[in-house]
Amino acid sequence: MTDGTPTPVPTADCGDSVLCTQILHWTDRPWLAEGSYYLLVKPARILLIIALALVVRYLLHRTINRLVRSTAQGSVPPVLKPLKERIPTALQHAAAVFPERRRQRAEAIGSVLRSTVSVAVFAIAALMVLGELGTNLAPLLASAGIAGVALGFGAQTLVKDLIAGLFMLLEDQYGVGDTVDLGEATGVVEAVGLRITTIRDSRGVLWYIRNGEIVRVGNKSQGWSVVVVDIPIGFAGIEEATTVLRRAAQAMAEDPEYAQDMIDPPEVLGVEQLTVDGAVVRSIAKTSADAQFRVGRELRRRLTEALESSGIAAQIAAARLYPRPPTPGAGTGEPGPGGPT
Repeated sequence: MTDGTPTPVPTADCGDSVLCTQILHWTDRPWLAEGSYYLLVKPARILLIIALALVVRYLLHRTINRLVRSTAQGSVPPVLKPLKERIPTALQHAAAVFPERRRQRAEAIGSVLRSTVSVAVFAIAALMVLGELGTNLAPLLASAGIAGVALGFGAQTLVKDLIAGLFMLLEDQYGVGDTVDLGEATGVVEAVGLRITTIRDSRGVLWYIRNGEIVRVGNKSQGWSVVVVDIPIGFAGIEEATTVLRRAAQAMAEDPEYAQDMIDPPEVLGVEQLTVDGAVVRSIAKTSADAQFRVGRELRRRLTEALESSGIAAQIAAARLYPRPPTPGAGTGEPGPGGPT
């Protein structure tokens, strides 16, 4: 039974909060209405921040993946087109390998970008969540800044290696399979990383080189190369020896087995230097990078055999076995035989 006294209406300190008033009207529970901001609004904001971070990360990763695919499947850069147009068969192997190198480089750069994006997005999201929980971010950011400076000074060598490795990948200075000269080590690149480059030299020694320590790079496997062959001809007739060498070089240029590897036919330039043993004639040949050693060995063999078949090699050997005796009085100022008395 009721005595006619009206039932008291629950009240809550909602202030101007529309949500608090509405929840109080729905549930008639003041504690739930007063705590609605912390029980509903705060969790909803945190979930929204996390959802937005995941969406942003997904969109950025998708953009990076599309960029990587377009870079890996793109056309050959213009730097290789002139050589390919001049001799279509000379750089067929290089043109076939280049897209694979470009794909590997794009994948490595894409992996770095994806990791960087993930760290940046989640770090910002974590700070926003802490801000929603009422954490004072100023001391936290100051401490993080001090720790970052200290870490930067302590790990500056590591940072230097990573930055150098990233620029090396962006510029495509070398790749796996290239023959390079890095100063202290020369050999074939076996692995390329952001911090370490691995090279195996001609003796089988495996070198681990930090990217930050690489000052110069000589790549012997990009584009084209020039084979230089110096042939000593002693005191034989220069015109005769040059003619013989040019015939051998021309015969090699017309050989189908080696013609496809040459961008320019071998050329005999002439006398390069004079020594106590006679003249040295230089020959050069412009070839594709992957064929330089094979073409160089064959060119040396043919030039040597040409000198032997023409008899010039025998003259050189005889001159070395029986050098000309010095002329009496030469270099002393004294008159020689038949000179003035």
